[in-house]
Amino acid sequence: MSNDVQLTINGKNYTAKSDQTILKVAEENGIFIPRLCFLEGIHEEGNCRLCSVRVNDQQNLKPACRTHVEEGMKVITDDLDIYRSVSANLELLSHKHRFECFTCSREDNCEFLDLLGRYSIENDLNHMYGLYDKPLYFSDSSGVMVIDSSKCILCGRCVSACEQLTGLGILNFNGRGSDTYVGPALFHNLEDAGCIYCGKCIQACPTGALSEKDDVKSLEYALRDPKKTVICQVAPSVRAAIGEEFGYPMGTNVEGLMFAALKALGIHQIMDTNFTADLTILEEGTEFINRLENGGPFPMFTSCSPGWVNFLELYNPEYIPNLSSCKSPQQMAGALIKTYYADKLHLDPKNIVSLAIMPCIAKKEEARRPEMGRDGYRDVDIVLTTRELARLIKHKKIPFTKLVPMRPFGELAVYTGAGNIFGATGGVMEAALRTVTEILEDQSTPIEFKEVRGLQDIKEATYTIKGTEVNVAVVHGGKAIKTFLENLKTSEKQYHFVEFMGCTGGCINGGGQPIVPARMYESKDIRKLRASVLYDIDDTAEMRKSHENPSVIKLYETFLGEPNSHLSHKLLHTHYAKRESYSKIK
Repeated sequence: MSNDVQLTINGKNYTAKSDQTILKVAEENGIFIPRLCFLEGIHEEGNCRLCSVRVNDQQNLKPACRTHVEEGMKVITDDLDIYRSVSANLELLSHKHRFECFTCSREDNCEFLDLLGRYSIENDLNHMYGLYDKPLYFSDSSGVMVIDSSKCILCGRCVSACEQLTGLGILNFNGRGSDTYVGPALFHNLEDAGCIYCGKCIQACPTGALSEKDDVKSLEYALRDPKKTVICQVAPSVRAAIGEEFGYPMGTNVEGLMFAALKALGIHQIMDTNFTADLTILEEGTEFINRLENGGPFPMFTSCSPGWVNFLELYNPEYIPNLSSCKSPQQMAGALIKTYYADKLHLDPKNIVSLAIMPCIAKKEEARRPEMGRDGYRDVDIVLTTRELARLIKHKKIPFTKLVPMRPFGELAVYTGAGNIFGATGGVMEAALRTVTEILEDQSTPIEFKEVRGLQDIKEATYTIKGTEVNVAVVHGGKAIKTFLENLKTSEKQYHFVEFMGCTGGCINGGGQPIVPARMYESKDIRKLRASVLYDIDDTAEMRKSHENPSVIKLYETFLGEPNSHLSHKLLHTHYAKRESYSKIK
């Protein structure tokens, strides 16, 4: 139990709780203390020593992130000795860091570079480049992520994030002494290390040592090729977060500006991913109804999140029969772009570049899966994260904040509010319930199923549908997935439908979303603020049930026939299989 204590910081009196650290109290009161390795609730080791402060006039400095306040404590956060100590530590770190700031993915929000500027640290760049012509470890062979040890400062935040948020422990410290580097444990490549590509390590990294594989150049070439038509899809959660890259407060809807920016970049057509989110509900919902009418297999698992699918194939393949055969909305969109849409636009599919803007780095890996294409071409050719799109807009000097908002352009840009909420945890489940209940009851049913909303790691609800009690659950984040599946093996409860998302909070907190500095990460509820954008769009939408989307109805009438038809299965469904990682190979 914590008690109130009185202390002074830089000569001023403050009241704090006894279980708080000096760092926490200082930041709550607007007092700056430098920090780098500390990430609350994830990495609290205090090994960088940049947050050093003087306590009670003692000669030895204390780490503010690890020192709890006490009654009568006197704290100094900045004097000559502290400045020298922090500067010396920053200089040592800078000597092990390769500076390529103008090409770095973190050029605008590098926590390390910010501190170097604050403390006027000078660098001998010629020395840096000479020292790191050959990084201790560099890998981009996965085609999804890049690990570059020459930019790593060995803070350990990525290692802890992987363990704390996924429970997988893919990353670790390898080597010894000056040869220490962070990479996949046991010196393996990332692609066979059991990584699910959730991107939590990238978001935890304070530098550019971890990043997504940059695919902007591929788009640059496509936009300049007169033979190519670039057709773009944008995931719902991108519009809830990309504004942060241009100075908008977290939780700002910049949908109209986003579409205007895509137009300014030269994108030819948009088929919004929200449209195929609606389509997913018809396909997945019909699959669920068929299981209800034919006795299973239960529970049915959603298949929208590629990080979750990776997890299942790698760690719990015995449950693959429970997984919906539906492709994700991204891949459904890609399949339609190269077939239905190509025919309507009188285009050869081989001359279409299918571009996806996603909040997730696992989407890059999903698009590369061999089964996600046909006739010599892939459903999705290029996947850019929200961060990559923002960098491209900035590099092109497009004045994002001054653009005139516009609606999406393209024939299949119509979508419902249900498509939007796919980006938040529980959104897929709620959208499915809106449609499944109405189809089975054959009457109007509730629009909102708020029991499956919220940020609790595992949420459960029971609904009576046409006289049958249906048990549903919503699970998000690798660690919660692991817990739920372990409990499922011994549970006597019959679950019927379970939504899984690889990232906590769902896609709004995906590994490709804007990176939030550690100080802001701890002071704002990122997931709640971004999700509020999607629920606000849903609240004001004219249509809020996927099966009411007129473009979806027309698609079935003129092309697909009906949900789960032969053509639907050919284009919109897939299969999943057991995969091995080195951790499973004996």
